[in-house]
Amino acid sequence: MTVVGDNLDGLLVDPQNGKTVATLVGHRDYSFASAWHPDGHTFATGNQDKTCRVWDARHLSSPIAILKGNLGAARSIRFSSDGQYIVVAEPADFVHVYSIKEDYKKRQEIDFFGEISGVSLSPDDECMYIGIWDRTYASLLQYNRRHAYGYLDSYF
Repeated sequence: MTVVGDNLDGLLVDPQNGKTVATLVGHRDYSFASAWHPDGHTFATGNQDKTCRVWDARHLSSPIAILKGNLGAARSIRFSSDGQYIVVAEPADFVHVYSIKEDYKKRQEIDFFGEISGVSLSPDDECMYIGIWDRTYASLLQYNRRHAYGYLDSYF
């Protein structure tokens, strides 16, 4: 399991005995989030340095990818159940969807005005939900997956 928080480094910990297996070095500030890919080897960490770093637990010397945000920390991360996408939410205004099969180079950016409380995907990956925190206009946005020619085109 991954452990992140008020430290520049994250930890990879054996959940059976609680011992640290490895230290994750590279972020420049404190981390907020982590998520595991369905393959059980790949995971991501989200940080106040405005990056989400994707790691392979078998090769921790450097991240597989560094995904950059626009305004703020990577505070909510989710991998799709089919393992093809990673969703990264900033604290406000931006949610990013990256294609893993395209080596994280193809992405969709959802840009709106609002404080984000979190992001989630439905178990079948057909819907993405974005929680909006606002005292007056709190809401839950739902984006349905749009298919074109049998594969994901976008979430609008």
